[in-house]
Amino acid sequence: MGYYWAAMPEPTQQAAADLGLDVEFDDQAEAEAWLSASYAELAEGGVHTVTLYESDRLVYGPMSLED
Repeated sequence: MGYYWAAMPEPTQQAAADLGLDVEFDDQAEAEAWLSASYAELAEGGVHTVTLYESDRLVYGPMSLED
């Protein structure tokens, strides 16, 4: 399994797909690059925090997206 971001509050399945939160990444650097590019859109979409996982292993987080 790959790396993925979990968002809080947890969006609906459709909102998660619209925001790109249903994507898995091959490595941590790719996941972090995606977050950097998607940060503003996630915050505007109502996401307050994100947490990075590799499969079921917590990598780090939660990290606030709020100013």
